[in-house]
Amino acid sequence: MFFELIATFAAGIAAAGMALAAGHLSGGRLPRWFIPVAAGAAMLGYAIWSEYSWAGRTTAALPEGVEVLVSVTETRFWKPWTYVVPQTTRIMALDRAGVQTNADAPDVQLADLYFFARWTPPAKRPQLVNCATSARADLTKGALSDPATAIWRDVDDSDPLIAALCAK
Repeated sequence: MFFELIATFAAGIAAAGMALAAGHLSGGRLPRWFIPVAAGAAMLGYAIWSEYSWAGRTTAALPEGVEVLVSVTETRFWKPWTYVVPQTTRIMALDRAGVQTNADAPDVQLADLYFFARWTPPAKRPQLVNCATSARADLTKGALSDPATAIWRDVDDSDPLIAALCAK
């Protein structure tokens, strides 16, 4: 967040410098308000670009084998441009390469879900998935040793994790 603030200021300073140079090259024909307006527009433009490109940059940096399951887009009243093009603010990804099974419980799979949100550190949540019953559970110590002790939540086949792991 700090580096993006610095980059936003740098974009404003660069735009102000270019506007100052343009004013000088025009022989002083540009109005005096042009320099701060150019700096403000550059800062706003960079901030908007950074917000909209966050999801693409985040997913591009994911290692091979990690698949995006859900991208949440939102609109905010203090960002009126999001009503035209909604902004991706959260991502849920599955580490498909790290999915594990247990010979004692062949219908149950262990998968790591990663949650990404703008301005927050990534979170990892291991999940147990039972494809036979379309259920999932958070991983606990007890559930790791005996999946029957897990607190299972029944979900339908449209659940993104069930759909990704239990394709029938």
